[in-house]
Amino acid sequence: MSDLLRRIATPCIGVCSTGIGDDVCRGCKRFSHEVIHWNSYSQEQKRSIDQRLDRFLVQVMADKLSISDVNLLRWQLDVQRIRYNPQKDIYVALFQLLRAGAAQIDDPKSFGFQLNHDWQGYTLLALREIIDREFYLLSAAHYERYIGRYLSKEG
Repeated sequence: MSDLLRRIATPCIGVCSTGIGDDVCRGCKRFSHEVIHWNSYSQEQKRSIDQRLDRFLVQVMADKLSISDVNLLRWQLDVQRIRYNPQKDIYVALFQLLRAGAAQIDDPKSFGFQLNHDWQGYTLLALREIIDREFYLLSAAHYERYIGRYLSKEG
């Protein structure tokens, strides 16, 4: 299906923190107004948000992990029954794999990826948490730079 016609699914992972006052959701990393208004957005607006989130995630992932064999990684994603969008960057799919089973992966190379030099002393579970935190911080910084600084916290 054409990328322009493809329906953009909600990035929600069911761990929303905007309901408790966060400007950026700690689960999906969308801005609170994006969470609230998601269903009223056009596919183009949703795609723009989705692409921003993917860019942030890929940036953080590529700093810590390298994909050595895309075909092996895709095969493992299928074998492990990890749902992913093959149209998205493969690092997004790798994060889905880590989210689902970082603790069960003993040999990253057998999954088609490896830890970059500075991160080799970390477990995949710890690395997944670091990646998630940096992904959140990147999204929060973007919010503050382009939106939050223009909003009054009192109004």
